[in-house]
Amino acid sequence: MSKTILITGASSGIGKAAAKKFASEGWNVVATMRSPEQEKELTQLDNVLVTKLDVQQPDSIDGAIQEGLDRFGRIDAVVNNAGYGQNGIFEAMTPEQIQKQFEVNVFGVMNVTRAVLPHFRQQKAGLILNISSGAGRFTLPLLSMYSASKFALEGFSEALSYELSSVGITVKIIEPGGTQTNFSQVTREEFAHNTELTDYEPFIEAANKFFAGMVAARLVTADDVAETIYAAATDGTATLRYVVGNDDFKKRIAARQQMPDQDYVDFIRQGFLRHMPHD
Repeated sequence: MSKTILITGASSGIGKAAAKKFASEGWNVVATMRSPEQEKELTQLDNVLVTKLDVQQPDSIDGAIQEGLDRFGRIDAVVNNAGYGQNGIFEAMTPEQIQKQFEVNVFGVMNVTRAVLPHFRQQKAGLILNISSGAGRFTLPLLSMYSASKFALEGFSEALSYELSSVGITVKIIEPGGTQTNFSQVTREEFAHNTELTDYEPFIEAANKFFAGMVAARLVTADDVAETIYAAATDGTATLRYVVGNDDFKKRIAARQQMPDQDYVDFIRQGFLRHMPHD
C-alpha cells in the first residue's frame, strides 16, 4: 500500500518541490497551503490532494488532516515546511512582527505536530520532518528573529525526538542552506527598517556586502532540498539532522561545531568589521 505524506507550505519552493518528488515516487501527498484555490499544477496529479491549511489556524490543521485520512486512509509522515524569514535590525521590528515570526515558524509547527500525534500513536508509527535552516545552527546579524525561531525549532525537535521514539514515532530535522526559491524575495519584502534608526546604517551596509559575497556562491535548488527530504523519509535510520547546501554552508556548520566558542564569534565579527567604514 502506498504511503501518505502531508506537507505544509506546498504552494511554492521547497514544499511544492517535495510534493512533486514524493508524488513521483508513488506516495500519496496531502499538499497543504493557505490558498489552495490558486494552485494549478499539483491539482493535476492523481495521487495528490490539495487542501487548505494555515498553521496559525488550528481548525484548518484538523480539517486538512481529516481530509487526508478520508482520502487516503492514513498519514505516515508530515513535513513541517511552512515558514518565512523576518529579517532586519531587532530594534526596528515591531512586537507584531516578532510575534508573527514565532507564530508561524515555531508555534505553527507545534500546532501541526500536536494535531497529528494522536493518529501516529494509534498506528504506532509516524515520521515528522521539520524544515529548519542553517540559521538554526549558527547566527548572523539581521537574522536575530529568524535565527531565534529556528533555534527554538531545533531545540523542540531534538527533545521531541527522544520523547516520541518511545512510541514508535521518528522526528528528523532538515537544514537547508541558501536556496533558489521565493523565500528570499519574501524575506526582503518583510525586512524590518526604521528610517529613524540611522545609527545602524553603516552596519546594515556592511552586512549587505558580507551577505552579497555569500549569495555569490552556488545556491541549492528547491529540488535539491526535496531530494534530501525524500532520502530522510526513506533511509530507515534514526538520523536526526540532514544538512543540504553548498560547500561554504557546510563549512560554516562544521566551524560552529568544531571551533572554540569565542574563536568562532570573533571570526564572524571580523567578517562584518572589514566591510565597515573606517575614519
